[in-house]
Amino acid sequence: MQREFTDLRDHRLLFRGNKILNDLFSRSVHSIRQLTDDEASAKGFYRFLQNDRVSESNILSNLVGNCRSACSGKYVLCFQDTTEINLSSHGNRIKKTSGLGTTNANKVKGLGFFLHPSLVVDAESCIPYGYSDIKIWNRPLEFSSKFERDYQSLPIEEKESYKWIEVSRNTKSALKDVVKGMVIIQDREGDIYEQFALIPDSDADLLIRARSNRTLADKTKLFDCLSGHPAAGFYELPIAAKGKRKKRIAKIEIRYKAVEMPRTKGTSKGLPTTIPLFIIEAKEVSYTGEDSICWRLLTTINIESIEMAKTCIEWYSWRWTIEEVFKILKKEGYNIEASELEYASSVKKLSILIMEVVIKLFLMRLSYAELELELSADSCFTEQEQEFLDHQIVRLEGKTQKQKNPYQAKDLKRYVWAIARLGGWKGYESKRHPGITTLWIGMKYFKASIQGWDIHRDVSTR
Repeated sequence: MQREFTDLRDHRLLFRGNKILNDLFSRSVHSIRQLTDDEASAKGFYRFLQNDRVSESNILSNLVGNCRSACSGKYVLCFQDTTEINLSSHGNRIKKTSGLGTTNANKVKGLGFFLHPSLVVDAESCIPYGYSDIKIWNRPLEFSSKFERDYQSLPIEEKESYKWIEVSRNTKSALKDVVKGMVIIQDREGDIYEQFALIPDSDADLLIRARSNRTLADKTKLFDCLSGHPAAGFYELPIAAKGKRKKRIAKIEIRYKAVEMPRTKGTSKGLPTTIPLFIIEAKEVSYTGEDSICWRLLTTINIESIEMAKTCIEWYSWRWTIEEVFKILKKEGYNIEASELEYASSVKKLSILIMEVVIKLFLMRLSYAELELELSADSCFTEQEQEFLDHQIVRLEGKTQKQKNPYQAKDLKRYVWAIARLGGWKGYESKRHPGITTLWIGMKYFKASIQGWDIHRDVSTR
């Protein structure tokens, strides 16, 4: 599963683009000065990002191509969400050219743009395949409030919320001829009548968290219609301690029911008067804390069994993967908002490149978390890098059997073990598996170490 550029204007751009992807992955920094070894390489990087022949759409089409190749023949989940890239701390340096605007609707300080990707993963294993689309946009520098724009009366195509429908349409167009089927999964913001009316078909379903307790066609309320409905079943979910939250075992009751969602006065014209959906409720019982779990999900999937309802709940729980992408792109990882680039167009291109690199980090993390999953080391590391890591493993292994690397050569897990140890993980299999941030830190140490190894080999062979 290669993740590289395959289609740019000429072979020099192709070479430069793939070198940038490799350096971003192995060095784990956003700074071009730290990514490159000399002035010529730095200039080449800057020119690539500023080159009009390498547009955002050029980069994105290559990413979508990688995704299509990776998920061919699979049943997939497509997670959508939005993140803000705030560059206001560089307001005196960054050029106020097109592509940059306010990031706040209420005119509070903010300067930057938005990213809204569709992250595609396998419906059985959550293996990440890439992106079916990434919408990039910015508000005007002088942004009017919703009241000033009479937002409610605008057609859906002129509202910012149209991003959910637009990216869903692009996702269908990108994948429908290569996948067995897809489920598009979104948080509350995607709960839009127009989307339920326009997107679902034989190729695609929707699974979206309900935003409001709307009135249904039978005049009952959406959240109340399940209150007298008997639970179809329950399951137990371990909740880890975090901050003030204590560790507990949550008992989750599941209910589901077919409903008819009616259009409202503000709904776009020409759409059906009602839409048939299923609502699924996953609600924690015997616990009254503020962090009590209660998910209400709307879906176009026909829910005929408790097993299908549980599957949908599990699929929705995987939505955190796209939030992990944003964490690594921003302050917990590459810190793109601290970029020294002077043009918004260059920051946007670099953001997309980093998001593609994050897919490799997910593959590494997943290969270790799911031990039965077999992924080749070639998907993330070259032969030379694997040779180096084999030498590192000898140094990183402890004296006891519990601190030995238990995996064979060519198994990605073997080398993820080494990267995690470089990132601060202690190597005990009984402890928590290494996370994305640990692997990202490990990659920084890995690149520094392999550079020293390369120098030693060059000198010793002279």
